[in-house]
Amino acid sequence: MSIWIANYEGNEIRIENSWSHGEKLFVNNKLQDERLSFFSSNLTGHIVSKDDKKLPIKVNLGGYFTIECRLFIDDEKVEVTKTR
Repeated sequence: MSIWIANYEGNEIRIENSWSHGEKLFVNNKLQDERLSFFSSNLTGHIVSKDDKKLPIKVNLGGYFTIECRLFIDDEKVEVTKTR
């Protein structure tokens, strides 16, 4: 299993990838999307900004030998940290 974490305006975003359980997107420990895919996957969700705007989240997971994770919030790339 691989796990990536990002913090955005005080919110925790966690992306999990597992061969047996697929891909999952959590925002503040609440599941927002999940997929079962073998090579690449896209997850979507949303986050509420400090000024109460609903911002879209996009996650791209993919790779052949190692899985890479890309996170976008409101169409801007946000750095993630692989914790596992």
